[in-house]
Amino acid sequence: MIILFLILIVIASVGLGFVVLVQNPKGGGLSGNVGGLSNQLMGVKQTTDVLEKGTWLFAGIIALLALFSTLFLKSGSTAVDNSRIQQIPTAVSTPAAPAATPAPATTANAADTVKK
Repeated sequence: MIILFLILIVIASVGLGFVVLVQNPKGGGLSGNVGGLSNQLMGVKQTTDVLEKGTWLFAGIIALLALFSTLFLKSGSTAVDNSRIQQIPTAVSTPAAPAATPAPATTANAADTVKK
């Protein structure tokens, strides 16, 4: 059932995207050119009203489908499937202590220690 809601949401989203892309806030978008006769049949003002109503309609459909789809999701249960978690190796190994290396011996040059 959740697949049906997902498909309907995708279709409504594509419809909303089309309606939003067709309209132009300044009134000169594709709404006047769709079908070629839209301005003659409905007029410019009515075309923008239809597109605005279509925008709200598709947005409302998407919101309602999203809300109603939560009713069909599996509700959270107290029993958690830990089978995959139990398969993960969690043994912690302690790192080996670094080997103590003596500092390199420096030989003092006799010429360096004698004052002139």
